[in-house]
Amino acid sequence: MNSFDYLFRFIIVGDSNVGKSCLLLQFTDNNFRNQHETTIGVEFGSKTITNNNKKIKVQIWDTAGQDSFRSITRSYYRGAIGGLIVYDVTSRESFDSINRWLGEIENHANEKIVLSIVGNKADLTEQRQVSFQEGMDLAKKHNLRFFETSAKTGMNVENTFLFTSVEIISRIESGKLEPSEEQGIRISQSKPPQEETQGDDGEKKSRCC
Repeated sequence: MNSFDYLFRFIIVGDSNVGKSCLLLQFTDNNFRNQHETTIGVEFGSKTITNNNKKIKVQIWDTAGQDSFRSITRSYYRGAIGGLIVYDVTSRESFDSINRWLGEIENHANEKIVLSIVGNKADLTEQRQVSFQEGMDLAKKHNLRFFETSAKTGMNVENTFLFTSVEIISRIESGKLEPSEEQGIRISQSKPPQEETQGDDGEKKSRCC
């Protein structure tokens, strides 16, 4: 029997050094490292979260931000139904790259992918270069969800994955999304147990409760 009700595959994209791997580590292990090696190609992690008594297993591919790995990481785009586009609130350059990453997703990912824009390192208030309102305005412009997070303190990290997953569930239930492995969605097919009864002829029969 599956240990989840829904399984969703996510990708995390964004420039190098915005904290993508730190977000993944904080989400999966509740851990933070001040020194983190640059991702080479793709890193993977997973975690099961709960919403309304439903277990949601999130599988995440954390992709390298360098151009030299772009051909490798693009191959993971199409198999994802959820995506986080991450920038660093202390780096105007990484924020300005968001439109380029949106273009990458539009050209190479599943057209039904559910995206959120994430401003990471929100704990570094004195070094901030991008305001909360700027991030919110950009997300509204593209009709996307917006979160500010801190991979260091854990602020909003789980909520980012949870609320993006809830949006995916909402689209499935409304018929806007057709669940399929190709789209990065798997729904548990577990069935209720069957109960044996005895008919008038003494023959055992099964019926579902």
